[in-house]
Amino acid sequence: MSIPKAELHLHIEGTLEPELAFALAERNGVTLPYASVDDLRAAQAFDDLQSFLDLYYACMAVLRTERDFEDLADAYLRRAAAQGVRHAEIFFDPQAHLSRGVGMGAVVDGLWRALSRSEETHGVSTRLIMCFLRDESAASAMETLELARPYLDRITGIGLDSAEVGHPPVKFREVYEAAAALGLRRVAHAGEEGPAAYITEALDVLGVERVDHGLRCMEDAALVERLVRERIPLTLCPLSNVRLRAVEALEEHPLPAMLDAGLMCTVNSDDPAYFGGYADDNFDAVRDHLGLGEDRLRELARNSFLASFLEDDEERRARYLAEVEAYEFPR
Repeated sequence: MSIPKAELHLHIEGTLEPELAFALAERNGVTLPYASVDDLRAAQAFDDLQSFLDLYYACMAVLRTERDFEDLADAYLRRAAAQGVRHAEIFFDPQAHLSRGVGMGAVVDGLWRALSRSEETHGVSTRLIMCFLRDESAASAMETLELARPYLDRITGIGLDSAEVGHPPVKFREVYEAAAALGLRRVAHAGEEGPAAYITEALDVLGVERVDHGLRCMEDAALVERLVRERIPLTLCPLSNVRLRAVEALEEHPLPAMLDAGLMCTVNSDDPAYFGGYADDNFDAVRDHLGLGEDRLRELARNSFLASFLEDDEERRARYLAEVEAYEFPR
């Protein structure tokens, strides 16, 4: 099922498939702590978010050059296009590369080489969102924002990711204020493993316009009412939630209840190379395991474009929405 959709919660480093990881390791003379592609895939049985992050950062060591980031982004865009993605707002984690001696220019320029030709090559429009690692210091985040200044013509917004528990949004108040002053859009991961209170804090303190994940909003009825009233989008990642044990089984995912409550939910793939599926795989999963019918699936696709940062191109957004409405589900 490839209904036209936007992907709004996608970490480009999380699209590093084992085959590409080994190819880049050979190209760059890096030794991975895994014997083979199959060995690496077998390591993707995660207990929680931290066990995933340990593997995620180990594999990231193969990304060294501008060409590596270009190849990574191009491989994702090719897969995304095949799964009905028409627009992608792509996260990247510069601190994870800066700490390894890879410069901001290599990361942004490499990604941009793929993104700048994406419409022509893959039929996918793009935006780039720079994320801060919340388990790093606020000072490091501010330094990263300063390093990004020469590249802000290519960066649409900022986000906040990595280990959530013990790192509340308020920690990053100043860097979000600085980013807002620069005209950058603001999103943040909240309410995945952290409490519902982190979602409220991300809204009130960081001024976020979208909440990434946001699952645990359902534990706070007043927060749900606010999210509905203010039409704050939530970028849910069902297969990721199961692989990281945020929910025990897909059948237990709160997505249907969230939609019934009037929340503006979207479905995304998060780190698809690690979590068992790209955008359309997540749509198929919620259809098959949660019993979502055509109306709900169309609503999710529609929401993805409405929640996107396409305010600078409303004609494009309208065209994508028309594609959603015209889509005929296979019989």
